[in-house]
Amino acid sequence: MSKQHFTNGHALIIGVGADLPGTINDAEGFANILKDEGRCAYPPEQVALFTSTDAHRQAVLKALDDLAQATDEASTMILYFSGHGYKHGNAYYLMTYGYQLDDLDGTTISGAEFADKIAAIPAKQKVILLDCCHAGGVGHIKGLSLTKSPLPLPSEAMDLFSQGAGYILIASSTEQEYSFTGEPYSVFTGVLIEALCGTGVAKKDGYVRVADLALHTREQVPKLTQDRQHPILHFEQADNFIIAYYAAGDTQPKICPVSTQNASYQHNPYNFWVPVIPAQFVGRVKELRQLEMQ
Repeated sequence: MSKQHFTNGHALIIGVGADLPGTINDAEGFANILKDEGRCAYPPEQVALFTSTDAHRQAVLKALDDLAQATDEASTMILYFSGHGYKHGNAYYLMTYGYQLDDLDGTTISGAEFADKIAAIPAKQKVILLDCCHAGGVGHIKGLSLTKSPLPLPSEAMDLFSQGAGYILIASSTEQEYSFTGEPYSVFTGVLIEALCGTGVAKKDGYVRVADLALHTREQVPKLTQDRQHPILHFEQADNFIIAYYAAGDTQPKICPVSTQNASYQHNPYNFWVPVIPAQFVGRVKELRQLEMQ
């Protein structure tokens, strides 16, 4: 099969930077694999990348509005955010560049705003990937024990995900765990890139599906971190939809430009926070395999 663009693919990639400089490299690497003409083959003009000073509140909100204008029901949308997350009372915030803790409403994006913006995007197939850490999490370790019960879900996120099929959200780790940074990318981002290159795909028909992303992340991140980091996800009622090519329409995967097996990883000195996830991968192998079979 000849190379071709994944024309329905749209993406918004955000790496806030500032006191988390590695998030810029992660965001750039993730954007590059989506635009790679020999792999995911998203049209470059449909992959928006915002890093450092460009990733401020107004720019990100406008980019979300632009996605709503650029997509339709047949589109596939990926949103990747790497930076701080913050909880204040019962409210949740994504900390965009230049955030001020004494002006959260004016310098960050609240969970309610985020959910409203995502809901306004008409694409029926949406993948949200969060690599968020808890602001002020330095030295604040809650322990590494895991629970198999659902994590609490903010009400605005519950409203968003109750709308049915097409919403997939994967986050890097539980709030009780550190997430690992590394070279060239964090564990989570490196494994995502591997999956988008076709590593571990089930059907080998040229496409990456959401179950491929979920299963590869679930299996590899704990392995690479000696069982100290466990991604979590929400996929109830979601279909196993296609999110990208892995070889620009060909069925034979190419060598991935990133090898997580040879990368160097270390603990991030922040406690990663996941704002809108109701369920862990732990104990969910059966459900994941059922999703994979769709």
